[in-house]
Amino acid sequence: MKAAYINQPGPADSIIYGDLPEPSVGPGQLLIEVKAVAVNPVDTYVRGGAIAFDLPSPFIVGCDFAGVVAEVGEGVTRFQPGDRVWGSNQGLLGRQGTFAEKIAVHANWAYPTPGGLSDSDAAAGALVGVTAHLGLFARANLQAGETVLVQGGSGGVGSMVVQMAKAAGATVIATGGSEEKRKMCRDLGADVAINYRSQDVAAEVKQAAPGGVNVFWEMQRTPDFDLAFDLLAERGRMVVMAGRDAKPPFPVGPFYVKELTLLGFVMFKATPQEQRIAAEAMNRWYAAGKLKPRIDRTLPLSSAAEAHRLQEDATVHGAASLAGKIVLRP
Repeated sequence: MKAAYINQPGPADSIIYGDLPEPSVGPGQLLIEVKAVAVNPVDTYVRGGAIAFDLPSPFIVGCDFAGVVAEVGEGVTRFQPGDRVWGSNQGLLGRQGTFAEKIAVHANWAYPTPGGLSDSDAAAGALVGVTAHLGLFARANLQAGETVLVQGGSGGVGSMVVQMAKAAGATVIATGGSEEKRKMCRDLGADVAINYRSQDVAAEVKQAAPGGVNVFWEMQRTPDFDLAFDLLAERGRMVVMAGRDAKPPFPVGPFYVKELTLLGFVMFKATPQEQRIAAEAMNRWYAAGKLKPRIDRTLPLSSAAEAHRLQEDATVHGAASLAGKIVLRP
């Protein structure tokens, strides 16, 4: 089978597109014929060695997938051959990745694909959607009627946060770095959209939410805690999920006086049950037409190295080159 893989961590150009043996299905696993995969920033960190896991060799890159069950392993009862499925959390913690024509995945990490949802959308929404749901609900305990500020609402995770918060009955304020991205935030359902390059974010947020925001979702690699703590309401919650090397100043006074909570998390440490709760909620919203992943572009699986370069340019080097997910199709 064709696959995109590495023999050891390295730059994007170290990704090889070539032939590997098809995986065999073990107990509790599904053998899946892959129809679409998506690229995430964490994929590039693992491939480059910035996040050090003990990797199989060769190591197939990638977390997300959507496809069709070809075979079920011993003990699997939730799925049968022919079922459409999607999932994530592969290529992490030593698990083999997804950028291949066929993959073997434990059934705990697979979810039914709703009718009407394309494989491209299912793959594009996988990691970013589960991440958004975990942060908003399992961590920040978002409630209907609260106000959420999403820093970077047009990107992969941000666009899912905007849509989920709106679907849950929250008021949503989102920022974007251009008028085009500001419009994207509005189209996703944001009640207020702010261009952080041409507008005063603090002033705009205070006008929209005079009492402060209840949840501040930070997407920037270096959080501005002064800004966040100023804009948060009493007992507000801030979600941080980026900036591995960031060490910004931390204003202790306003943090404890306002009784704020700072929540850091990474999606891949959530249990299968926690992630399934997120996936089941996503499937309900997909079926109801309340959730739509943003796809920036679709490429063939053979362009995996190019896709990783594009993702790194956007994530690490700050290029305004992506407004959504890169999807690859075998």
